[in-house]
Amino acid sequence: MHWIILLIAGLLEVVWAFYMKKSEGFTLLVPSAITVAAMIASGVLLSFSMRVLPLGTAYTVWTGIGAIGSFLLGVLVLNEPAAPMRILAGAMILSGLLMMKLSNAG
Repeated sequence: MHWIILLIAGLLEVVWAFYMKKSEGFTLLVPSAITVAAMIASGVLLSFSMRVLPLGTAYTVWTGIGAIGSFLLGVLVLNEPAAPMRILAGAMILSGLLMMKLSNAG
């Protein structure tokens, strides 16, 4: 259950990063409000997952989900470049997340 909570927290990190970009420096009300709400929810869920999961694992997976998700959203929705070096970097982050999860199977 704590892994599912952590996954949701990581996905909310992607949400707040996306809407932070859309808020144009917190000058637009709705995207700014979504950003703040998603930040709070993400942080709260991260803290719940840390009740059971080790700090290093939970935080690394949380930020990794945010990084990979934001990268993919940027490429797929915002037409950001998908250069080979960026794809390789994303793959390395993803492999690190998988290793972190496997090292804490439970």
